[in-house]
Amino acid sequence: IADSRAVLDALEPGTDAIINFAAESHVDRSILSADEFLSTNVLGTQVLLDAARERGVRRFFQVSTDEVMGSLPEDENAYFTENSAFSPNSPYAASKAAAEHLVRAAHYTFGLDTVVTRCGNNYGPRQFPEKFLPLAIANAMHDEPIPLYGDGLNVRDWIYVEDHCRAILLALLHGRAGAVYNIGARNEHRNIEVAESLLDALGKPRSLIRFVKDRPGHDRRYAIDPSRAESELGWRPLETWESGLRKSIAWYQENSCWIERARSGAYRDYYKQQYGTEVDAA
Repeated sequence: IADSRAVLDALEPGTDAIINFAAESHVDRSILSADEFLSTNVLGTQVLLDAARERGVRRFFQVSTDEVMGSLPEDENAYFTENSAFSPNSPYAASKAAAEHLVRAAHYTFGLDTVVTRCGNNYGPRQFPEKFLPLAIANAMHDEPIPLYGDGLNVRDWIYVEDHCRAILLALLHGRAGAVYNIGARNEHRNIEVAESLLDALGKPRSLIRFVKDRPGHDRRYAIDPSRAESELGWRPLETWESGLRKSIAWYQENSCWIERARSGAYRDYYKQQYGTEVDAA
């Protein structure tokens, strides 16, 4: 998306909306090298905004993340709202925050109709195994250790991918121009609880959990207040944490060939660099 010519060529006349899902999105990779994150997430967003204006696209939709707002205290009464200050703590989060600022600027400077959503941790089918949940499921299926950063007590707010997609569609069709919507399912869980839950569901021993050196700048807690999306868009998640986890595990079990392909090639090199060990070959 950083190739302006390619983007303009791809935009057909009469395009109603651009929904920008495209992003480098893994925090660990951004710590290893931020260049691709700046190119795709920042420059790429500006290229799309310019193309939207040039082609007369009616609405520009930016899919963002709660990570732009940094880390919450462990006080359970603290939540991210749409008015929370930006405080990104990783190169990835900083790149997404910069992208949001560009979208806001396009709205207020050029009058472009924009909508932004910020979501929590997505999970579900077809998620690349560098992300924690599919990594843990795949490792457990192979009786391999599940690496857990630090003390494992970091809290994330989890949302099933189909619930997130429904929220995006509602915001695209009914969201206010210039508005931001937080999308969260009120599913806060410590990382160690997530690992234990999936091991229990798979019938694997909790002894597979391996604590590893903490991630630099590791945010302690995310928690989203989705009240605006609920009241203005009528959105509610359909999946509970338990039902979404069951569906996710079942999909990876039924699609072992997909997960093996994803765990090969460059992923194997990344995994060894990040965790100091190798994933088993299929």
